[in-house]
Amino acid sequence: MKPSELPRRAGVGFKPEHFAAINGAAQPIGFFEIHAENYMGAGGPPHARLGRLREDYALSIHGVGLSIGSMQPLDADHLARLKIVCDRYEPESFSEHLAWSSHDTTFLNDLLPLPYTEATLRQVCAHIDEVQARLGRQMLLENPATYLLFEESTIEETEFLADVVRRTGCGLLLDVNNVFVAATNHHMDARAYIERFPVQWVREIHLSGHCETIDDSGAPLLIDSHDAPVKDPVWTLYEELIGRTGPIASLIEWDNDVPEWTVLRAEAEAAEAIMKRAAVRRAA
Repeated sequence: MKPSELPRRAGVGFKPEHFAAINGAAQPIGFFEIHAENYMGAGGPPHARLGRLREDYALSIHGVGLSIGSMQPLDADHLARLKIVCDRYEPESFSEHLAWSSHDTTFLNDLLPLPYTEATLRQVCAHIDEVQARLGRQMLLENPATYLLFEESTIEETEFLADVVRRTGCGLLLDVNNVFVAATNHHMDARAYIERFPVQWVREIHLSGHCETIDDSGAPLLIDSHDAPVKDPVWTLYEELIGRTGPIASLIEWDNDVPEWTVLRAEAEAAEAIMKRAAVRRAA
């Protein structure tokens, strides 16, 4: 099984509107990430752009449609299309979410939460085993941003993720913004969550913006919106994490209200600067 080997640098999610700016000059970017489902067609401009980009940069493929947490079998056709994309571009990393998004023939276009039980654990592990065997590569599993908790859960989320890794050999993708969003929504300590997180298996980090609103009772509610710069509390958590672990491949996600390339690049450069400071401190 091919392991995940992204460079320990900052990357960004690739957006077609940025292609001309990116292609015009070498960029201070360690890697680009794409959503697999956007490249499941046979050809055309999307593949032409990505093929050119792949010549110069490492690549991470991020899936949003496998529905790893579903209690139903994986969609064999979707998995076959995913394999074609991975075989075509040979990415340094492939990742998916600890979530479910489909039921029968209905795709819900959202990443929905799971109860953390032994039954769920067995199903998630079986699906990850199937994906890794089919793709011939390690999969990274991302922690979710959640807005509700299940009374039936019997396993703490970080322990659930650690159990998945031990049973399947997958790696982890730690989304720091998801941690902050979920911790705020559930009145928990984000730092304590990260301290419990099995960081020895983290191969990629995600950073993104979120929006602030209120729920039906008037309580504060954060939404993982990917439509704004990374907020200061998330940067603080990230810097503390990198101070413990050293540099880890770190992606800026910005999928809605996408800014100019220079704005997105500046976010990546901020992450790169944090990793460089951490490396210097660790060396000293």
